[in-house]
Amino acid sequence: MACSSLAELLEDLKTLDVDLSGPSPDFSRSTRPPGEMVDRWAETAALAEPEARSVAIWAIREAALAAGIVPASVQELYLACAAGTWSGKTVPAMNLRGWTYQTCRAVFRAASELDSKLFIFEQAVGEALYAQQPPLEYAAGVLAAALREGHEGPVFLQADHDQINAKAYLADPKAEIRKLEAIMREQVAAGLYSIDIDASTVVDLALPTVEDQQRVNAELTAHFTEFVRGIEPEGVTISLGAEIGEVGHENTTPEELRAFMKVYLEEMARRGRNLPIVSKISINSGTYHGGKVLPDGTLAPVNVDYELLRTISTICRTEFDMAGAVQHGASTLPGEQLARFPAAEAVEIHLALGFNNLIFDHPSLPQALKDQIRDYTFAHHAAERAPGETDAQFFYNTRKKSWKVMKQPFWEMPAQTQAEIMASLQTMFRNMFTWMNVGNTSRLVLDNTTAVKVAPPLPEALRKPRAA
Repeated sequence: MACSSLAELLEDLKTLDVDLSGPSPDFSRSTRPPGEMVDRWAETAALAEPEARSVAIWAIREAALAAGIVPASVQELYLACAAGTWSGKTVPAMNLRGWTYQTCRAVFRAASELDSKLFIFEQAVGEALYAQQPPLEYAAGVLAAALREGHEGPVFLQADHDQINAKAYLADPKAEIRKLEAIMREQVAAGLYSIDIDASTVVDLALPTVEDQQRVNAELTAHFTEFVRGIEPEGVTISLGAEIGEVGHENTTPEELRAFMKVYLEEMARRGRNLPIVSKISINSGTYHGGKVLPDGTLAPVNVDYELLRTISTICRTEFDMAGAVQHGASTLPGEQLARFPAAEAVEIHLALGFNNLIFDHPSLPQALKDQIRDYTFAHHAAERAPGETDAQFFYNTRKKSWKVMKQPFWEMPAQTQAEIMASLQTMFRNMFTWMNVGNTSRLVLDNTTAVKVAPPLPEALRKPRAA
C-alpha cells in the first residue's frame, strides 16, 4: 500500500534514524529500510500524487546511496573491454517498462544467483512517454528493487535511443537539438549515466558517398558528445554510444563505420577540448525491434549476421579504442541464437519486448487484465495501425503502450499472482545472463567502476518548514 501522505513518508524516515532536524535530511547514520517500507515507497513513487511521489523518489535515491547502491557509468568497463581486459561477454541492457519495480526485483534475484553485476537498466524516450514514466520514476523503481533485494555496488542506468526526429530536424534543426538537450538534462539528473545518441535517422543513403551519407549523423553525435560532457556530475564520465544503422533497415557495413568515425573524430578534434568520445556503436545486423511479426501474430525467424557483429567490434577495438558493436532488437530470439552473441564479440545487447511479452501473456495474469490491455490498445491506438496489419500484428506491436493505464492494476494484483510472474521473470533473466556469459562478474565490475555518490536535490515539499 502506497504512503497516503507526506507525513507518513516523514515518519518512515524517522524510524530509519534519518536526521530531520537540519535544513536538509541527513541519511549518514540511517539504517537500510525494511522490505515493507521499500514496497510502500516504490508504489508511492509510481502511483502517488506529485508531492508524495517526488519525496518517495528522493527518499529511495538517498536510501540507496546510504546503502552503497550507486548509479554509475559503464565508461571504465567499456574502456577496459577496448583495451582487452575482458571479452567474450555481452552486456544485457534491459528496457523494463511499466511494472518496473517488480520486474527489476526479479533481475536482482537472478543476478545474485549468478554473482553478476554486469547488466544495464535502460529506458528509451518513447517508453518514458507512452508509459507515462519519466526518468526519475524509472530510476527510482530500479533503485528501490536494488534496496529490496539486498544489492550493493554500482547500478548502471542508461538512456536508450536519444533519437533525432528526422522530420522535425529538417523543419527546424535548432529546435530539435534543443529538445533533445532538454531530455538529456532530465536523464542525467535522474542518474542515467550512460546515454545512447541516435542520429542514424538522418542518414541519407541517396547521397553519393558513404561519408556524405553519414556526415550529419556524425556531426550531430559530436555535438551531443560535447553537450553531455558539459552537464556531467563532477567525477562522472558518462558512457556514450552512437548509432550508424537504423535497426530494421539495411545492415551496417565496415565502410559505414569508418566513414562515420572519420567525420566524427574530425568534428571532435575541431572542438579542441580532448573530450572522451563514444565507447560503442549500435549497428543493424538483421534484427527488428520486437521481432518481425507474421500475420498470425507469431514471430518470423531472424537471420542475424554474427560475422558482421564480430567484424565491426574488431574494427572498433583495434582502430578506434572502443568496446565494440551493440545489438538491438533481440529479446524475442530463441536461446540458441542469443547464446551466440558473446562469441561474436557484441559488447552490449538491448532487450525489451520479450520481457513485456512474458508479463502480458503469463498464464497467471488475470483474464480481466488481459482484456483491459486489449480493449485499451484497440480503443486508443487504432490510428497507429499500419496498412495491411492484421489484428494479431497490431496488438502484438502496440500493446506495450497500455502501460500508462495498467500500472495501477498490476500493483493491485494479488500477491501470489505477482510472485508467480516474478518467478517466471527471474528464470528468464537467469537464462539471459547465462546466454550472455555475465555470471561471476561482480569482481570485474567493482574493479573497473568508479562509483560517485551524487546527492539528489531536495524536493520542494521538503524545503517547507517541517515539524521536528
